[in-house]
Amino acid sequence: MEGQHHHLLRLVLSCRKLTAQVTSPRTDSIVAMASSSENEFLAQYRAKLHRFPRSHNFWDAKIASRIGEKLGLRLRDIGVSDVEIDIHEELSRPIHHRRMVMPLFESVRRVGISVSGAEKLES
Repeated sequence: MEGQHHHLLRLVLSCRKLTAQVTSPRTDSIVAMASSSENEFLAQYRAKLHRFPRSHNFWDAKIASRIGEKLGLRLRDIGVSDVEIDIHEELSRPIHHRRMVMPLFESVRRVGISVSGAEKLES
């Protein structure tokens, strides 16, 4: 993998939360992140939490898209223009999770950040 050359975008997924974080290629420290646990998404989370029957997923493709947009803007603000994903990690996810996170990668790209490796998930 070329992680030594590009910032690495990794996703942390659970049924309750989606977090996208970008680490520096030199220090592995997180330089930007966005998550479904941010204030903007709390009302939606609470609505799903108290719905009956209970939802098993508290985030969806629409929320993933908004998280990608927020992350992309934060990356742009700090001068990061390209990130890379760990294609093996993403391909190891269940197909329904891959479909739900694709809008995140697309939103990051729409903001103007290159996402190396995401094109391999689309095929």
